[in-house]
Amino acid sequence: MAAQVVPGERGATRIADRVVAKIAARAAREALDAVPADGSPPHATVSVSHDTARVRISLELDYPCDIGGQCGAVRRHVAQRVKALAGMDVPEVAVQVERLHSAQVRAAAQGRTR
Repeated sequence: MAAQVVPGERGATRIADRVVAKIAARAAREALDAVPADGSPPHATVSVSHDTARVRISLELDYPCDIGGQCGAVRRHVAQRVKALAGMDVPEVAVQVERLHSAQVRAAAQGRTR
């Protein structure tokens, strides 16, 4: 029969930064109304220190839209999902809008003949 190991000596689970980044990118996609048809999905970079993750999300949005509302929804959802899935506190989620995709420009481009 094996002796029980006290909790302080059992070791630790370490979640790689790239795994946390994938969780954050997926959460950002879930939070958006839609990813632009000709756009790239959200991308995340993270900095993990102990049980804390600082997240930077880069994304593209359709325009016109409520940019502030979309970014706020992404911040809240990313922090919630990283906490739930990785068990890390997320005090900071920086959202960077890389590109806006105009519905009017896209419609005008579809109407052109080349």
